[in-house]
Amino acid sequence: MSKTEITLEYPVTVDGIETKTLSMRRPKVRDMLASEKKATTDAEKEIGVFANLCEVSPKAIEELDMMDYGKLQETYQNFLS
Repeated sequence: MSKTEITLEYPVTVDGIETKTLSMRRPKVRDMLASEKKATTDAEKEIGVFANLCEVSPKAIEELDMMDYGKLQETYQNFLS
């Protein structure tokens, strides 16, 4: 499983683009390292990793409903287990 499609319960619109689904790819060490260089908090780090893995802007991740954000966290954890 190299990518997982995540259907959002609450689609978001950022910069005029509506997002109804996100496709998260499997993480690599470089994704974590890139996020750690940019972030100052754990939350910013996680948002950066998710944005990178889903190929969207961090603003799109920040606009997610917490239910949908939980789906991203669950998908990420499934990749790690």
